[in-house]
Amino acid sequence: QVQLVESGGGLVQPGGSLGLSCAASGSIFSIYNMGWYRQAPGRQHELVAVITSGGSTNYPNSVKGRFTISRDNAANTGYLQMNSLKPKDTAVYYCNAAVAVVGGGGPIDYWGQGTQVTVSS
Repeated sequence: QVQLVESGGGLVQPGGSLGLSCAASGSIFSIYNMGWYRQAPGRQHELVAVITSGGSTNYPNSVKGRFTISRDNAANTGYLQMNSLKPKDTAVYYCNAAVAVVGGGGPIDYWGQGTQVTVSS
């Protein structure tokens, strides 16, 4: 019913920037919270950013001040702008959205396919 398609991953040098996009499509009635998670080999899933439908944001200390999450509700799209990237940021990044579908009930979590971000010189 709903698909999240990520784009924007790639290779970047330390100190560089990268922007990720997450486009939702399907029978969408409304999107509640959206977020970005990452997972590196040997590491647990880590929440890196969350944004509510009202635009409130939250970040863990590991990315605070460097990453910015935003959304375009008209386009059903979320974004993650990553600046001052460090090698420790290397991971597969997944977008997440709580989506209420047309004709359905409460929101359901959907996940993007993941996109690789590699920070290396």
